[in-house]
Amino acid sequence: MRSIKKNSRFRAIYATAKSKADRILVIYRAPSEDGESHLGITVSGKIGHAVVRNRIRRRIREAVRLSEERFLPGYDIVFVARKPAAQADYHELEESVLKLSGAMGLLREEKA
Repeated sequence: MRSIKKNSRFRAIYATAKSKADRILVIYRAPSEDGESHLGITVSGKIGHAVVRNRIRRRIREAVRLSEERFLPGYDIVFVARKPAAQADYHELEESVLKLSGAMGLLREEKA
């Protein structure tokens, strides 16, 4: 999954995307322009200093990376961290990522 880097792309996603939220994260989902999936992660300066923000970003990116084969292709996905993300451990962030992704219909159905 490639990264979303440009502010203009983030703004376009926020304007057109569907969203869901829980206590830790907000997820935005929009159809991708090129058919590939892209990932963006936003952590506000209000949440903490650079070390804290980067830790949150790394944990979210790793949770997505480990489940990447479960994600459906063709979507731009943006995760926005909320204040409780600063105190959440990796497993809480991973659970939030997967729960919200599933609720947005971004995950393949698991075969029994």
